[in-house]
Amino acid sequence: GRRVLKLKAKMRRSTRLLCRGVNTSSRCSSVRTTISSFSTSSRFYCPEKTFNFPPAGDSITEGDLKEYSKKEGDSVAVDEVILTIETEKVTVPIRSDVDGVLTKILVPEGSNAKVNQPLFVVTYGEGTPASSQPKEQPKQEQPKQEQTQQQAAPQQQSQQQSQPQQQQAAPQQKSQQQSQPQQQAASKPQQAAAKPAAAAGSGAPTDREYLVKVSKLRQRVAERLKASQNTYALLTTFQECDMTNLLQLREEYKTEFEKTHSAKLGFMSTFIKASAAALKAIPLVNAVLDESQGAIIYRNYIDISVAVATPKGLKVPVLRNCDQKSFSALEKELETLAKKAKDETMTIEEMTGGTFTISNGGVYGSMMGTPIVNPPQSAILGMHAITKRAVVVGDKIEIRPMMYLALTYDHRLIDGKDAVTFLRKIKMGVEDPRRMLLEI
Repeated sequence: GRRVLKLKAKMRRSTRLLCRGVNTSSRCSSVRTTISSFSTSSRFYCPEKTFNFPPAGDSITEGDLKEYSKKEGDSVAVDEVILTIETEKVTVPIRSDVDGVLTKILVPEGSNAKVNQPLFVVTYGEGTPASSQPKEQPKQEQPKQEQTQQQAAPQQQSQQQSQPQQQQAAPQQKSQQQSQPQQQAASKPQQAAAKPAAAAGSGAPTDREYLVKVSKLRQRVAERLKASQNTYALLTTFQECDMTNLLQLREEYKTEFEKTHSAKLGFMSTFIKASAAALKAIPLVNAVLDESQGAIIYRNYIDISVAVATPKGLKVPVLRNCDQKSFSALEKELETLAKKAKDETMTIEEMTGGTFTISNGGVYGSMMGTPIVNPPQSAILGMHAITKRAVVVGDKIEIRPMMYLALTYDHRLIDGKDAVTFLRKIKMGVEDPRRMLLEI
């Protein structure tokens, strides 16, 4: 590299100065010998960089090494993902910031690693350890083959001499082989009785079941859900919502909306805006009970979390200041965050700080359910599938597209009156979106 060339040039200059000031030729020759030996060894000088487990958040201290995309000896390019680490919240990709060769894997795939722990080494520069090693010459193997052939010849002769002795011992071997089946038949019942006992006592998986290691993300989700049930006084209230007007609105303006804003018009933006209006009207639902201080923390901002199902588990990206954003801005941001969640490129900051959550189980056909509050929030809205049902409209029975809405809340903080009023305001905003435009 450049550092080596600069160092060599500096040493040459110092050599000239030494030779001018000293009359002894032997000292000049020793200095030149040192320079030549350094020049020879510097051709194989390869700087290395060790990559460590980067900090992924204040609460993350460890992670599982999910997959190496490179093997030892493979070339590595700048910004190329070498390793993927799965933590309890996010998946962290480790990218190379240099061009070179992956020379050593310090922590193997599937192992657990701590933050700041060295993981692998990349060698970069002009040379690599592989190029500095001389190649083996196949011609040197021929004398070894001739020696093995010469050693095998007397062994074959001795085997031929021992064949008559083996033929004499054959009748004895036959009698022994005839007695072996009887011994094996007697031992089979004992072995068959021992196998079930060993399988039952060891707890190992059998042919009818297998074990799969639980991911850090799944473990963390399980802990938080159970902690919510153990701490909160959870209660759920329901409402049915007529989706006729919203479906007509979407069908009439979805093409023009997409051309104007470069985003698809979905149902989620309407529910987010309706929830933001309800949170403004009833700020207690946007608050949280802090038992350590014996106080209620009211929030002057509305950040709504939207649950997104991924192959690795449930992730909840947060949309900031939803009450200040338009329908198009919410649709664009939601699309971006959902893609990040599925591609496992979401950061910790994009999943923390929500004050209210919306979970849409209707995309999987759920008719009704009771969602669990995501701490440190106080309520969660559950959306469900749209189905045509017979309902009474005025004094007539009509078939309408209906959706059940569920609101689970912390009853320690929110009374039933506030929860029902909050859910009814969401229902009215979705059934008649003009109310949100007029802010009524």
